[in-house]
Amino acid sequence: MRSLLAAIVLGLPGLATATPWLYQLQNPVPAQIAASGFTAAVIDYSRDGSDARRLRPADLRLLHRAGMRVLAYLSIGEAENYRFYWRPAWLAGEAPAWLGRVDPDWPGNYKVRFWDTAWRDDVVRPYLDRILRQGFDGVYLDIIDAFDYWASPASYGAGGEVFQPGDPRGDEADSAHRMIRLVSWIANYGRKHSPKGRGFLVFPQNGEDIVRYDRGGRYRRAISGIGVESLYYESTQPQSQADIAYRLSFLRRIQSWGKRVMCVDYVDTGDRSDPSNAARIEDFVTKCEAEGFDFYVARTNLALDSINTIPGVQP
Repeated sequence: MRSLLAAIVLGLPGLATATPWLYQLQNPVPAQIAASGFTAAVIDYSRDGSDARRLRPADLRLLHRAGMRVLAYLSIGEAENYRFYWRPAWLAGEAPAWLGRVDPDWPGNYKVRFWDTAWRDDVVRPYLDRILRQGFDGVYLDIIDAFDYWASPASYGAGGEVFQPGDPRGDEADSAHRMIRLVSWIANYGRKHSPKGRGFLVFPQNGEDIVRYDRGGRYRRAISGIGVESLYYESTQPQSQADIAYRLSFLRRIQSWGKRVMCVDYVDTGDRSDPSNAARIEDFVTKCEAEGFDFYVARTNLALDSINTIPGVQP
């Protein structure tokens, strides 16, 4: 069977067969991933997030020889304090203009004014250069939904972001267009500098409702597909039918463009003796297969620190 990413490279729109993919951001071991049986993976560019332990071109060649297509995780809506670009002085009164407040759900992650050219040129560009030198097939772009955060007046004022001139305060369309411009810039840069050329893949994660503002098709042309989290379940609890239907309306539109949808739900407790766990996994996979969405069954701890093998479901 052709892998899902190979299908994109070969230009096969509307391929409906759902395929399992691997999502591992912590402690990736290339030899184990190559032997896993997956044909596509999203991993970090580094074993522990640091530049010192980044993967080498030889690691990517090993994965490619195993028949895999591999995307590098890249957060473009938040800065992470364990990355090569981080400076401790930023929290001591020397922060760049693009640095926002800490994400309360993810300590060590900070909101960024993603439209700032200094964020793009000083952080995103050198990050992309590393990914390109390593030989990744593309990028998996996280925190696309930062456009919602910066559009909301609740992000500003007491306890929130301090408003600066030029921020898209209260203007969701403006904020969305700024994110679309960044994603398009990343796609163009990657395809210009990668030996894969137009085959360099760009998968945003979440924020699928941004397509409401893609009137000129710029976002559609930039992306190769989309990754989505927690579409059907929030951990072990089903999402509301209204929320699922709302998200599906955008995902089906993206799919109609000939793009892949890669879905990950954190539904597996790891208890193989629990019938309710097995039923939940089966329900998630069945729903993905019905839509033609590629799927990864992840553990409920959100760690993404191992290869989650489930006999009969995913390698």
